[in-house]
Parts: sequence; C-alpha cells; structure tokens
Amino acid sequence: MSTTTLKTTKGALIALLTRLHFYIGLLVGPFILVAALTGTLYVLSPQLEARLYADQLTAEATGTPHSLAEQIAAARALAGEDDRLFAVRPAPQAGSTTRVMFSRPGLGESESHAVFVDPVTLAIKGELTVYGTSGILPFRITLDYLHRNLMLGEFGRHYSELAASWLWVAALGGMALWLLGARPSKAAASRGSTMRLRRLHGLTGLWILLGLLFFSATGLTWSKWAGDRIGTLRTTMGWVTPSVSTQLNTATLAAPADAHAGHHHGHGPAPAAGATGLADPALFDRILATARAAGIDADLIEIRPAGSADTAWLVREVDRAWPTQVDTLAIDPASLQVTSRADFAEFPLVAKLIRWGIDAHMGILFGLANQLLLAAFGVALSCMIVLGYLMWWRRRPAPGSLQPLLQAWQRLGPAARAASLALAATLGWCLPVLGASLLLFLLIDLLRWRRARQDAFLPAGTAD
Repeated sequence: MSTTTLKTTKGALIALLTRLHFYIGLLVGPFILVAALTGTLYVLSPQLEARLYADQLTAEATGTPHSLAEQIAAARALAGEDDRLFAVRPAPQAGSTTRVMFSRPGLGESESHAVFVDPVTLAIKGELTVYGTSGILPFRITLDYLHRNLMLGEFGRHYSELAASWLWVAALGGMALWLLGARPSKAAASRGSTMRLRRLHGLTGLWILLGLLFFSATGLTWSKWAGDRIGTLRTTMGWVTPSVSTQLNTATLAAPADAHAGHHHGHGPAPAAGATGLADPALFDRILATARAAGIDADLIEIRPAGSADTAWLVREVDRAWPTQVDTLAIDPASLQVTSRADFAEFPLVAKLIRWGIDAHMGILFGLANQLLLAAFGVALSCMIVLGYLMWWRRRPAPGSLQPLLQAWQRLGPAARAASLALAATLGWCLPVLGASLLLFLLIDLLRWRRARQDAFLPAGTAD
C-alpha cells in the first residue's frame, strides 16, 4: 500500500472516528454524566447511611442475646400477622440490631420491610424498607434508583443501558484518535485555551481508560437487553454462578424436627409461609446452628424460610467485602440436614471474577479504598464530559462544515467499509440499545447531510 493510500485511509478513519466521537459526546454524553454523578454519590454514601440510620442499626444494651425466635416474635408484634416473614439477618456483632424482614403489598421488586430488633432487650429500634442482597436503606435506595433508572421504573433502565453501551466505544475511539495523531501538541496547547481543554480532555481519558472499560462492562451485566445477551453467553460458555437447589425429595421427607412443625389449630386453610407453619420462628435457631456447624462462618448472613413444604430453607453469607464470603446452604427443615451447597471457594474462576467485578463496581469489595477509587473515576469522567461540551461551545462548527459520518465512511476502502458494517451489525445484535441509537445517529447524520447539500445549491442569501 502506497504512502498516499495510507494517508488517505488514515484521514478517512480519523474523520469517521471524530464524527462518531462527536455524536456520542453530544447525544449520549448527558446520560453518561448523570450515570457518573449518581454512581459517585452512591459509592460515597455507606458512611452517611450509617449515620442517618444509626438509631435503627445500633443497639446500646450489652449482654446475652435472646433467641432468634424471641426476636422474630417481637418484630411480628409490630409488623402484624398479615405480613409474610421473608428473611432474618441476625445481628452481625455486639452493638448491632437484627433485621427481621417481611414481604408486604406495595413494595418494589427486591424490596422488603425490615423491623430492627435489639437482640439483648428485644426493643424495636425502628422499621425501614431495605433493598436487595446489599440490604441498603431508603437513602441509598433512592440513589440506586437514580443511578439505574432515573426513578422512572423499567422504562428508565434504557438510559443507563445507553450510557453503558456507548461508554466503552467513546473511550476506545478517543484513544484511537489520540494514537492516530488527532491530538494537540504541547506547543499548540500553550497557544490557546481550546487546545488546552482538548489536550486535558484526551489525557484524562487515557488515564482512566481501563476504569471506563470496567464500568461499561460491569454496568452492562445489569442492563435489560444487553444483560439478557450476556446471560445467554454465560450459560453457553458455562460461566453461570453456581447456586443451590432448594427442591426436597418429597418421597423421603423426614418427620418434622419439632412436634408442632407443620401443624396448626382451628379451622380453615393452613397459614401462609411467614406467619407460622413453614416459617416457624422456633426453627430459625436450629437452622442457624446447622449452618454454623456446616461451615457458614461469616458475620453477615441471611436465613430464608422455605416457600413450600417440599423446598428447603436457605442460609447464605452476604459479606461481599474482601475476602468474599458468599457461601449458600439449603437445609431440610425437617431433618436439619444440608441438602445442597454452593461454596465460593469452589466457584469457577470466571464466576469469581464476575462476582468481584460487580462488587467492585458497587464500591463494596475493598471498602473505603474501593469507594474513593470509584469516586475519583466518577469525578474524572464527569470533568471529561464537561470539558467536551466546553470545547464544542467555544468552537461550534457552522452547519454543514463538519464532514458527515456517512461521507467519512464512504471514503474508507471497500474492505474497511465491509468490516465496519459487519462490526456494527454484530454490536447492534449484542447491544440492542447501542444498535438502535446508532441508527438514530445515522438518520440525524443523513438529514444534516442532505440539508447541507441543499443549502450548497441555493443562491446566496436564500439559505436559512
């Protein structure tokens, strides 16, 4: 390939990447900025949450804790008989409260109503809505919903998926432009403020490139459309996180461990799980003792009663800090035998990496150090986006002065055009929101191109 051809190809590639980078920054940039700001607030909030809800989270009394059955009874007296007992998180240490969690109508997905009980005095310290495995409380739930869906429900998830889908493209595209030479030199940056902004924008992007790719990849695992694709890929490749089976063999169920388990008095149907019966409070202490004897040694654990007579109880560790403790056991409530288990130590490497990646994204894995690092990345990304808008505002191109994306693409050679089409189609299938928004970019680009060509043929003074 001749030097002239190489220069032409390089120029066409730079023009194509520049225009695509511009569209991403202008149209997707606001969504990425919102995700960066809300994510930064979220990862910095655990300490604030601990202060805001100190009354509910702490217990002042010292002494011997009451049984879980007694603590559940105290919580039940406040919650009422209509709420279904969903799970219990025993106090992880002295000075902490026990969370007795109930399902009730009106709560969102993965939400439960927690009653906080002093394990020593059985005093009720408060009641709050809690969310998910992380057990976050209302303040952080709000930040989480802002970050994930702008508090717009399922429809709002498209915003975060749009941001995550394009973030890695913007990052790699910016790096490619920098490496291809489309960057201001130090001398040029010293002669003008716009060039200084452009150079700072590019250098910041290079410094946080790996972080941007990490945020994009882990963020996509939670998305609706791309997340489904990722889930299918994980299943196909055998990268699924191991889980326990709660199904019991109904033909060999043992007699109840408690003489009254499974029985009720009076007329009418048996009580639903969560009142008595399947979620008999007396069983919680026995299930906990069985789990401890079987190797569940984390301070942070959750006990979930069976949902039906032929399913097991679950005991799982929920400490996702380092070292990660997320072992799970299924226990037959009748025989108190472990029927299934999933130990983190036995997870395949990919499943471990996925677990660590998600927890690092949430600022959990390495505690405060993890939080501060994520906050630094979030602030740097936000500054990059603001710098990009400042550059655009200071040097806004006249309509039609920038080469359209489609025109730049036409300048590529046949092989490069075919490869870019194949890449775009593949990415559009894997990341549907990216594919749909790319079509929108191309439509905008086509309309602007046609408008520019029409204006070029109008007599002077007649264009709007």
